[in-house]
Amino acid sequence: MAPMSAPVGSDRPFLNRRLAAFGTTIFAEMSALAARTGSINLGQGFPDTDGPAEIAEAASRAVLTGLGNQYPPGPGVPQLRTAIAAHQQRFYGLAYDPDTEVLVTAGATEAIAASLLALLEPGDEVIALEPFYDSYAACIAMAGATRVPVTLRPHGDAFALDLGELRAAVTPRTRLLLLNTPHNPTGTVLTPDELSAIAALAVERDLLVVTDEVYEHLVFEGSHTPLAGYPGMRERTVTISSAGKTYSFTGWKVGWITAPPELVSAVRSAKQFLTYVSSGPFQYAIAEALHLPDAYYDALRADLAAKRDILADGLAAAGFQVFRPRGTYFITTDITPLGEKDGLAFCRALPERCGVVAIPNQVFYDDKSAGATQVRWAFCKKTEVLEEAADRLRRL
Repeated sequence: MAPMSAPVGSDRPFLNRRLAAFGTTIFAEMSALAARTGSINLGQGFPDTDGPAEIAEAASRAVLTGLGNQYPPGPGVPQLRTAIAAHQQRFYGLAYDPDTEVLVTAGATEAIAASLLALLEPGDEVIALEPFYDSYAACIAMAGATRVPVTLRPHGDAFALDLGELRAAVTPRTRLLLLNTPHNPTGTVLTPDELSAIAALAVERDLLVVTDEVYEHLVFEGSHTPLAGYPGMRERTVTISSAGKTYSFTGWKVGWITAPPELVSAVRSAKQFLTYVSSGPFQYAIAEALHLPDAYYDALRADLAAKRDILADGLAAAGFQVFRPRGTYFITTDITPLGEKDGLAFCRALPERCGVVAIPNQVFYDDKSAGATQVRWAFCKKTEVLEEAADRLRRL
């Protein structure tokens, strides 16, 4: 067989230069490290138990009866769009038309990508709260826009937003605010006063807003408030959520947006060329999940709050500075009290030291030094797994 010749123009990298800085995600690296070393994986944020059996059975029933096995409608199956609209009304008093103001996506990740690709052009600036989920940076780059980080900084035992810094970041080129609350990885939940100030700024400067609210039901103190409910915000906000975190079926990849018709139409124009449609039978199952009683959500929060405390106490006992989260299922710690200063090196060595895997927060920052000593841990695991991890961490 003749050797392959170099393609024409081989002096140019194959990868689009907008993506060259991103490489393989830290989640893939750390999950592979966990598998190779047999470590407890507290890095990637997926539960180690499935969600409600009746919802799994609903998915099975959909497959076996032919619901969703062929292409579902582009905007999502009507039953799910209706259930999403009912969910927004039930929990937040927000009314959305399921036919024109709801769009089903392949998880929240696609919803984020489609929203940013649809709404941004080269030259636009996007303000995002740093540290941010790594797909934010990649999607902004793919759209050719410029990200402008506003950093959540440690304040006492939590992370806080500086509203003055947020206001100062807005320029005539700012097109969009990208917010995540409850916030991954810090566990911060923006307060009503903070959200009110953000809403006033968005209205004053006529900004679009995309909100990532996938942890909306995982708030342990207080409650989640959608930004779209504030004066002047419904008409300019794309609200994103998904089923994965709330119902513990992360592999199903069922997400959605709610927004006014003009914004839904714009996002759908980009989304149709990404996956077109996805998760057909699972859409019917999640339509049922969205109607689960309040007791389900209360039990979910109570279970995760108890698990948060098990891991947080174990991390504190091991010598970490612990920022106890108000929401999500992640805990951020600082490794400085352990005499460490490089979170990436710490996480790469941790499996050999004590058989646990975590994620270095610096990968979520543009300013790597701001998160250099921070490490994120997932507590959406079985109680006995968290207890074993806490015991192993005491070896440090």
